[in-house]
Amino acid sequence: MSLQSITMSSSSLLSWAHPLLPFGSRVARTSINGHHQIVHTNKLISFEGNCSDVNLGCKAFFRRGKCNDEISLLSRRNVISLIFGSLAFDFGSSRVIGAGLPPEEKPKICDDACEKELENVPMMTTESGLQYKDIKVGEGPSPPIGFQVAANYVAMVPSGQIFDSSLEKGLPYIFRVGSGQVIKGLDEGILSMKVGGKRRLYIPGSLAFPKGLNSAPGRPRVAPNSPVTFDVSLEYIPGLEDE
Repeated sequence: MSLQSITMSSSSLLSWAHPLLPFGSRVARTSINGHHQIVHTNKLISFEGNCSDVNLGCKAFFRRGKCNDEISLLSRRNVISLIFGSLAFDFGSSRVIGAGLPPEEKPKICDDACEKELENVPMMTTESGLQYKDIKVGEGPSPPIGFQVAANYVAMVPSGQIFDSSLEKGLPYIFRVGSGQVIKGLDEGILSMKVGGKRRLYIPGSLAFPKGLNSAPGRPRVAPNSPVTFDVSLEYIPGLEDE
């Protein structure tokens, strides 16, 4: 489609066009109804408007319209590119908004049904201040101090937000229990468990992370000496036969 001329309000058109002018363009600086605007001057065509003065930044242009001494010009190529650019931006924005997905459900040791049952399980408290509730009592052996254990865990701040999880990594965590390789509350809580058991540990700040933990992307920060909650599942004890 060939564009010969554009007749419209000069102030409204230039206010809309100016932010999107391409880099490297030659421009004319105009004053329209007392408002300064920047106008592109490549492949120029004219439009009608009320002009007060024009200070051109290019050498030549075609004159047209009602202004005898002052005229404002706009490139037809820029008009087309601005229109299509605006449409593309709006379309892309709507696609991004429409592509929103619900948050991914994270794997848990204690699901919603488990949470309801856990409300009726009595809370146990140790001398150190560690508290726990047994989700499921195991039938295997308990780990001796210094033995390696394989355990799955889901670590949460008190609000329930997960900051670490072996389930998301797809492998149980193997460590030497009672040897200080993990936080004190986790060491103590697993030592009294049996293989196959599941337990929720309510770990006080004194048995958790003295220096805290920095937040990973999408994960909450753990403040120094703040309480944390661990759901743990004792999977097996390497090298120790079931009794």
